[in-house]
Amino acid sequence: MNGEATVTRVVSRDGTEIGYFTTGTGPPLVLVHGGLGDHTRWSELVPYLEPHRTVHAMDRRGRGASGDGPDYSPQREFEDVVAVVDAVAEDSGSGVDVYGVSSGATFALGAAALTSNVRRLALYEPGIADADDLVPPELDERLEALLAAGDNEGLVETFFREALGLGDDDIATMRAQPSWPARVAVAPTLPRELRNTPEQLFDPTQAAKVMVPTLLLQGSESAEALRADVRTVADAVPDTRIVVLEGQAHSADFLAPQLVAEKLLAFLRETD
Repeated sequence: MNGEATVTRVVSRDGTEIGYFTTGTGPPLVLVHGGLGDHTRWSELVPYLEPHRTVHAMDRRGRGASGDGPDYSPQREFEDVVAVVDAVAEDSGSGVDVYGVSSGATFALGAAALTSNVRRLALYEPGIADADDLVPPELDERLEALLAAGDNEGLVETFFREALGLGDDDIATMRAQPSWPARVAVAPTLPRELRNTPEQLFDPTQAAKVMVPTLLLQGSESAEALRADVRTVADAVPDTRIVVLEGQAHSADFLAPQLVAEKLLAFLRETD
């Protein structure tokens, strides 16, 4: 992020403090990161957004500036996003745009059904299917073994390579980014996310209540399971459009940030 970020903490429904970092100027935009990261994972994308949006990048529970509760569930994550969105809406006096990626997109979608303060919603490949589709039992066992051995970095690299299909060049790019240490630090949070069930993550009846314009971004090279999840969300949410990023996979927002920013900002400007 460019410049000095302002840190704000709000209290989620179960009493957990959730922190978010504010930079930029313009209408409010809340960012919800995926697994294996915190707000620093937006370092490549945010410079393209800050001239046009006041960016509020939250740390999901158990990461960075946010606390953690004793009982984890996707519902708690939905409520965390709601707490941030509602606080930003109250402070700005306006509706709030929300952009989430991967599991963060899943939680942003769940939150949008629980608050009237979302103006527009953008989701990059929300993960709503059974985790076995991306992480089969054999890989899950290896990840657990790496975590038990204290090899957080090995867990992160193995997950990105084998679950998300990133190659050597992509991994090298990620290692060089400021967000890499945070990814390694939060590796212990991955197993609990992989235990979430599709029924906990996505309810078509709830999704049908999301009436705001919704952009679904996906990479042309992403795994079929992720592309199928996008189609499932599009079928449930009334006002959606799908935009395919050619040549990109699940990590385009930090490997091709300018492209993602162009698509995101074009969508958000339609109702500025």
